[in-house]
Amino acid sequence: MKTMLLRLALAASFSFQVSAFAETPASVVPLLQPFVDKHELAGAVALVADKDKVLAVETVGFADIAHGTAMKPDALFWIASQSKAMTATAVLMLVDEGKIALDDPVEKYLPEFRGQMVVAEKDNDHTLLRKPAHPITVREVLSHMSGLPFKSAIEEPTLDGLPLAAAVRSYAMSPLQTEPGTHYSYANAGINTAARILEVVSGMKYEDFMQQRLFDPLGMKDTTFWPNAAQVRRLAKSYHPDDAKTNLVEFPVTQLHYPLTDRTQRFAMPAGGLFSTAQDTARFCQMLLNGGALNGRRYLSDAAFHELTKRQTPLTVNDSYGFGLAIGADWFGHGGAYSTNMEIRFQKGLVFIWMVQHGGFPGEGAKAQEVFKHWALERFGK
Repeated sequence: MKTMLLRLALAASFSFQVSAFAETPASVVPLLQPFVDKHELAGAVALVADKDKVLAVETVGFADIAHGTAMKPDALFWIASQSKAMTATAVLMLVDEGKIALDDPVEKYLPEFRGQMVVAEKDNDHTLLRKPAHPITVREVLSHMSGLPFKSAIEEPTLDGLPLAAAVRSYAMSPLQTEPGTHYSYANAGINTAARILEVVSGMKYEDFMQQRLFDPLGMKDTTFWPNAAQVRRLAKSYHPDDAKTNLVEFPVTQLHYPLTDRTQRFAMPAGGLFSTAQDTARFCQMLLNGGALNGRRYLSDAAFHELTKRQTPLTVNDSYGFGLAIGADWFGHGGAYSTNMEIRFQKGLVFIWMVQHGGFPGEGAKAQEVFKHWALERFGK
């Protein structure tokens, strides 16, 4: 009985530590430090912003445990699938310009998709294909409703080893897994395909478009597919639980090719290849919190912003997803494979950025993010 009561007390303490304070503390560090002390969290950068400014940047723990390197505000992280929202935003910019229509078939822009088939039957002995009811559309590839697989068979051993055109061509050669528009299936292939359309209609390489039209204007100076040597030195090490699930072990980003600076063997991966900092990611999120504009510059029209941030998946599926963004009742945002997260609480007028590099957590480590969000709402959301 005593053991059970202790577990309940610890869970309550870790999940809602802020509530134990009569007054919300000025810093979240005392609430997060216990996770570090118990080896459940290596380190984190936690940022809160409103529409106009950064309200708090908090750091705790280590960027490199073995060398005792403290986490710093400008630490660099692989933000993985948070890249999807940035890519989708760039595509919507071309929708605004009349160069892409969301309900156009993908094959209008990428002829290699003509004649793509869908799996009708499949077992260990055979696969039967048939013509889909309609070709996949731009809207469907942006919202994971196309039926494309997560990746193609040739995207091995890493996800960044093929030029974008070659990767997307391999998707066109793959049968659809489900009828377009009927099932939500999270797919890097869809976002990558949308990015290839961007290249074709803009006449620019995807990565150049992102740099010139989004990252540079927003002042996202540390957001890149290829961190340089100086940025690599600021890269937070990634960790996962040891075999006993009681401690942390360093491990590499297995989805990417090393060295990360190599532009000859590594290629821009729109669905998950970006590295960034808390401050850079906050700039992007502030633009979304402001309805597609920041510091007097408009990136998306009201109509495009609405499409980006509304639920695109039908109510018949459980997953609420827009274009490159998960959609909640009072928020939208996205996480990354190694536990980074960005969340825009539009009713509260706040942005939450949570930067860690974890492929899983020992003990209660996964609860640290909720402790941060609860603190941020108590501190700034009233």
